[in-house]
Amino acid sequence: MKLHEYQAKELLARFGVPVPGGRVATAAEEAAVIAEELGGGCVVKAQAHTGGRGKGGGVKVVGSGDEAREAASEIIGMQLVTLQTGPAGLPVASVLVEELVEIERELYLSVTIDNALGMPVVIASAAGGMNIEEVAEEHPEQIHRAAVDPTVGFQPHQGRQLAFAVGLDGDLLRPAVAVMTALVEAFEASDGSLAEINPLAVTKDGRLLAADAKFSTDDNADFRQQELVAMRDTAQEDPREVAASEGGLGNYVKLEGNIGCLVNGAGLAMATMDAIKFVGGEPANFLDIGTANSPEAVVAALTIIGADPDVEAVLINIFGGLARTDVIAEGVVQAKQQGLIDQPTVVRLAGTNVEEGLQIIDDSGLDITRADGFAEAASKAVEALG
Repeated sequence: MKLHEYQAKELLARFGVPVPGGRVATAAEEAAVIAEELGGGCVVKAQAHTGGRGKGGGVKVVGSGDEAREAASEIIGMQLVTLQTGPAGLPVASVLVEELVEIERELYLSVTIDNALGMPVVIASAAGGMNIEEVAEEHPEQIHRAAVDPTVGFQPHQGRQLAFAVGLDGDLLRPAVAVMTALVEAFEASDGSLAEINPLAVTKDGRLLAADAKFSTDDNADFRQQELVAMRDTAQEDPREVAASEGGLGNYVKLEGNIGCLVNGAGLAMATMDAIKFVGGEPANFLDIGTANSPEAVVAALTIIGADPDVEAVLINIFGGLARTDVIAEGVVQAKQQGLIDQPTVVRLAGTNVEEGLQIIDDSGLDITRADGFAEAASKAVEALG
């Protein structure tokens, strides 16, 4: 789950990360009041889950409350389009009105999970204010890392090494280590998947400030992060993914193809998408229903797939272990009978109770194409596109 910038900064500030003064506003008049409290000169920033907001017209520097009001009125309610959002953009319901900071240097600092190491890693770079992926690709020598061993935590000497590596020495050394330590603490306490400050600003008066911040949490830890879950802004997410999540299907991801996929098991789901692409098709989604053993769960999943206007065919690929194929088949039949998936549908069943599952499909009398093998299922799904 992603937090808005203002939410991320509020969270980081609680752990001691220094952030600029400011507050969020949901109305233009409120933005004007905050700007006046900050002395007039400030920056008005659209709150949306995307980078590149400035290029999309979502960030404006103003010099007075009146200008803040005007800027906020232009930004609040807009559909912010950036390179990350695509042409549809994202809705903006609020702005962060923040003190204007005179920046001398911009750096990059983040904490994320290194899957190869199996532990968090702190990443720092002197090339702040830039796309970190581009920096890593073009200038990998500018990326510095320190793994956080969970048995001992982030050590002061690691912070000093990173600080020296990115040029934060002298009077900035101690504050830099403090910021890194606080960022790690916030990440760990909040079950983070990404905590990013870009840029970490060195101001002209010698302060370190998180000029921008992103924070994402691990959805698997939602049960112990209810305070953060309450901050979730579903308007920033794909409505189908929201519907799947609310229906107990946490493993749905919308993709750009036209073949809807219902699969049990993440590995099988990935392999199914590969098979579709191998025969010239494009998957419309990733959906792992796991060990769902009720027809209702299958119907709920197929409702989401069938309602996707991009889906022109549906491929159901089930290898029953704990999941019973007869239960899956019953759900497929019910979804078809209720008109929830009127697209051509290909079903491949294997594993537990497969004979019973196939019999349910055959006895339904519905227009459902059976496939006996993995490759055949993918090919028939592509053929069904017409």
